[in-house]
Amino acid sequence: MVPPSPLPQREGVDPVRVRLPAGGGWRTVREHLVERLAAGPGVVDSMFDAGLIVGADGRPVPADAPYQPGLFVWFHRELPEEVPVPFPLEVVHRDEHIVVADKPHFLATTPRGRHVAETALARLRRELGIPTLSPAHRLDRLTAGLVLFTVRPEERGAYQTLFRDRGVRKEYEAVAPYDPALDLPRTVRSRIEKERGVLTAREVAGEPNAVSEIALLEHRADGLGRYRLVPHTGQTHQLRVHMTALGVPILGDPLYPAVTGPVPADDFRRPLQLLARTLEFTDPVTGAGHRFRSDRVLAAWASYRDWAAGQSGQSGRTGQSGQSSQSGQSGQ
Repeated sequence: MVPPSPLPQREGVDPVRVRLPAGGGWRTVREHLVERLAAGPGVVDSMFDAGLIVGADGRPVPADAPYQPGLFVWFHRELPEEVPVPFPLEVVHRDEHIVVADKPHFLATTPRGRHVAETALARLRRELGIPTLSPAHRLDRLTAGLVLFTVRPEERGAYQTLFRDRGVRKEYEAVAPYDPALDLPRTVRSRIEKERGVLTAREVAGEPNAVSEIALLEHRADGLGRYRLVPHTGQTHQLRVHMTALGVPILGDPLYPAVTGPVPADDFRRPLQLLARTLEFTDPVTGAGHRFRSDRVLAAWASYRDWAAGQSGQSGRTGQSGQSSQSGQSGQ
């Protein structure tokens, strides 16, 4: 059983927990951490000297503490310098079980790599004062829209299972070129694979593992279309790959059809025109039927000229309340 963390969160970010594995031949806790963390010369020693590495009782672990397989230690990572994402993260629903937020483009869902405190999870923990908040699923940093978080740790598994088992209907919206020769709506089926360390996913021969419904909502004389995308599977970059395969890649995509990214952390000029528009599901804890909807208007649809010039910054609003809708028990 994992003991509770003896350290509080910092800036909404959990401390790092390390469990010492069996075997390996390390004589001390220090030897293992120096090898495992690969943090640079003297970094781990300075953490021990400052008492920053603690055990389950909250007391500093000495650098010469004997190695014990199964022992847990905790410490806070040094938070990196981050460029603040200058767009609001809006809460569209909150109750004792879940929080639904409308995430802006460029804000990562959870701490990873160089994005730690400037993430949706860390922001919400700070702003709402809910240290137990956890994501039930994730959106790419470049994608805007609805994300579901859980409040109670003991209930998180039920909501994650709901997403894993495709018990949530998700609809996305995208702005992309309009092709009058493209026969829509259609269901796209293909096999998508992504290799570790490679930025892009790709379609390959084989049994389909990615299924997307794609429909044209409307189009304009300037050659742009607004599309509804409904994924029935959850492969990495699935919607972006499928739109590219149809010859209508999503505007602002730095990876498809050609790699021009990754997008620098301080570049907010032309957001990817992809939005997680709706989430619909039956709550696995309360039994209530929920339907949440973002009221964002994708920036290129609001003004392609401003978006292309890098002046739009972020998706706008429809002029409604700014809150997504929630349908209570009806699920409609």
